[in-house]
Amino acid sequence: MAKVAKSMDSSSLAEVIDRILDKGIVVDAWARVSLVGIELLAIEARVVIASVETYLKYAEAVGLTATAAAPA
Repeated sequence: MAKVAKSMDSSSLAEVIDRILDKGIVVDAWARVSLVGIELLAIEARVVIASVETYLKYAEAVGLTATAAAPA
């Protein structure tokens, strides 16, 4: 019975990964370090996890691919 449970877990993981690649996830974070009102360090990060097809579809919708596709 343990093999059946393990098999179901791995298929659940595969389904989760498939959904993430299909829909995509964006993690947008920023951090700022300041001392007495003077900004010492600022970090901005955007992490996108998606399949190439999904990323290109949504990037085109918000206009991110126009500059990359334009000839020099």
